[in-house]
Amino acid sequence: MKVAVVILNWNGQKLLEQFLPSVILYSQDADVYVVDNASTDDSIAFLKSSYPKISIIQNQKNGGYAKGYNDALKHVEADVFCLLNSDVEVTKNWLEPIVETFQKESNTVIIQPKILDFKKKNHFEYAGAAGGFIDKFGYPYCRGRIFNTIEEDRGQYDGTADIFWASGACFFIKKDVFYELNGFDEHFFAHMEEIDLCWRAKNKGFDIKYVGASKVYHVGGATLKNSSSKKTFLNFRNSLFALTKNANGFILGKIIVRLILDGVAAAKFLVELKPKHSLAILKAHFSYYQQLPRVIAQRKQIKHKKKYYYKTSIVYEYFVKKKSNFNSL
Repeated sequence: MKVAVVILNWNGQKLLEQFLPSVILYSQDADVYVVDNASTDDSIAFLKSSYPKISIIQNQKNGGYAKGYNDALKHVEADVFCLLNSDVEVTKNWLEPIVETFQKESNTVIIQPKILDFKKKNHFEYAGAAGGFIDKFGYPYCRGRIFNTIEEDRGQYDGTADIFWASGACFFIKKDVFYELNGFDEHFFAHMEEIDLCWRAKNKGFDIKYVGASKVYHVGGATLKNSSSKKTFLNFRNSLFALTKNANGFILGKIIVRLILDGVAAAKFLVELKPKHSLAILKAHFSYYQQLPRVIAQRKQIKHKKKYYYKTSIVYEYFVKKKSNFNSL
């Protein structure tokens, strides 16, 4: 099984300098590609001088994560794509358990490893942790991370498990399935496009797995800081996109509840003196409503929408019932 590790870069020369060495060292059985999303720094010059054997794919513009990978992967030959953030440190033998799982389980088409925090290595990292799930109103959460509560890694998620979504920070997918699903939805630009892709895979009947025997360390927020209101905008809008496209049942009721809950989130940001984030949520909803006809058309194309989400609201469980640990749900 041929694996291609494909790193998307945008003005990330310093990240490449720091994290590419571990990828080269521990990925000798894979082909390594760096995709440059029209960087204006010296990333390309650095790669050509320091890593002349690495394959470089240069996109003509910065189309974000979704379009960046859709365009680049057309030039990559492999059985499995590993989409790896540029701020990830990989570890020895990180690829072997992933490949073994793909080979043993033919219906497993997407896999995520254990993702730990590079800055606090005994804790899970926000973006993916030990595998993702979603609640009935489209809010994502993880084993090892619910909202901003991060669990310490005590071996509680060392095994292999079925999950709902895999993190785009380190995302393995079979090439044939990537194209069967028509790749990422480029309307997302960045953030939650991997959840949308996983949701579409689930609706097709495929399995998605977390493999705890594979471990990586992720910085998180290296390209777009967690404090960025643009990230807030993308997360809230794209979550609505994914929910509307893929969820089963009466979608209007879910959207009405989301309108209320997102309004509460906006009010919370105001109380915390973060008005830019409140405004970002408002803009996210306006952008969503403007594009709703297109999203509804996409929804109609998905024939078999199934129920995968958590039985109740993760917002209620976390903020009202004070359940901050995945195993307490």
